[in-house]
Amino acid sequence: MKYLFPLLLCLCWASAPIYAQQPALTIAAKAYYLVDFQTGQALAGQNVNERIEPASLTKLMTAYVTFSALKQNRITLNQTVQVSERAWRMIGSRMFIEPNKPVTVDELIKGMIVQSGNDACIALAETITGSEEIFVHMMNKEAARIGMKNTNFTNSTGLPDPEHYSSAYDLALLASAIIRDFPEFYPLYSLKEYTYNGITQPNRNRLLWLDPHVDGLKTGWTKSAGYCLITAAIRDKRRLISVVIGSDSANVRSIESQRLLNYGFQFYDTLHLYNKNQGVTTIQLWKGDQNLLKAGFSQDIYFTLPKGQAEQLKATMEFQQPLIAPVNAGQKVGTVKFTLNGKPMATYPLVALETVDTANIFGRTWDSVKLFFN
Repeated sequence: MKYLFPLLLCLCWASAPIYAQQPALTIAAKAYYLVDFQTGQALAGQNVNERIEPASLTKLMTAYVTFSALKQNRITLNQTVQVSERAWRMIGSRMFIEPNKPVTVDELIKGMIVQSGNDACIALAETITGSEEIFVHMMNKEAARIGMKNTNFTNSTGLPDPEHYSSAYDLALLASAIIRDFPEFYPLYSLKEYTYNGITQPNRNRLLWLDPHVDGLKTGWTKSAGYCLITAAIRDKRRLISVVIGSDSANVRSIESQRLLNYGFQFYDTLHLYNKNQGVTTIQLWKGDQNLLKAGFSQDIYFTLPKGQAEQLKATMEFQQPLIAPVNAGQKVGTVKFTLNGKPMATYPLVALETVDTANIFGRTWDSVKLFFN
C-alpha cells in the first residue's frame, strides 16, 4: 500500500545533488565542494571525486587519530613528549620543537592545528604508535571507516608523494567527522594564533578574521597542490563546510571559500521537520494486543533544499500488509521515499516506535478470519 504526503520531510546524506537547480557558480579552483553539515546535502561542487593532493589538509586526519587516542585514554593532554631527531629535523612548516626541550601533547596539537607544524605531526605519530609508518596505517584505517573511498595517506604531514591523495568529497567527510565526533576539540580550529618556543605564528585561515561565522578548519599548500582551504561556518544554527582545492594564491582560496559559503547560506534552507521517535503515522496491525502501530523514524529528519522549493517536496510511504504481531520497537515496518520536483532524493526506513505483543487466542483467531475474507 502507498500513501502520499502533500509535502514535508527531509533526508540525511541525500543520494541526489540539488545544486543543478540553482544559479550557476564558478569557483577559481581545481576542485571545490560545498556541503550542509547537518544533512550531508551537496550544495555546490566540481571535480568532487577527482584525485587531488591534499597537502596540509592531511593534518585533519592526523588530528582525528590523535583525538581518538585522547578519547580512548591512550595519551593525555598534559603528557610530556620527548622530541625525536626525526621530528626536530622535519622539513616544511614547523612549530620549532627541540630534542632537548620536552613538549606536551596539548602543545603539539596546537602546533599542528594552528601553526601547521610538520614536526608536531611526527612527534604525535611517534608518541601514539611508536612510528609514523604505523600511525599512517591507522590514518588509512580511519579513512576507510569514515567512507573516504578515494583517499590514501602515506605520511602524517601532507608532504608530496605520488601515492598520497584524497578528494574534495572525502575531505568534506573528514571535516564533518571531526566536528561531529570531537566537539570538545573542535574549538582549537578557531584559534587565531599560537606561541611556542618564543615564536608566535598566526592561523593561516584568513576567514577567521574576515567572517565572524567561520570557526575552522584547515589550510594547505604545496607547489604541486596549490592553495587549499577547508572552512566551516555557522549562521542561524546552520553549519556549512566548504572545500577549495588548488587555487592560485592564499588570497584567492579565501575569497573563493567565502563565496561558496555565502552562496550556500543565500540560496538554500535547512529544515528540521521530524524528531527522532516522533510519531509520523499509524499502521494497521494484525493479531496483536492492539490494532494500530505507531511508526516514525529512528533519527532526526533534516532536509536541505533550494529556497522556495518546500512545496515541491513529496513523500511516499510504503509498507507491507498484512503486518502481523509481534512487533518490536525499532523494527522496520516500511519505507518513505522522497522526491523533489518529481526526482528521487532519498529513502528512509519507517520503524515501529513501540513494542506490541501477540493477542490472546481469541484475538488471533478473529483477525485470522478477517484476513481470510480480506
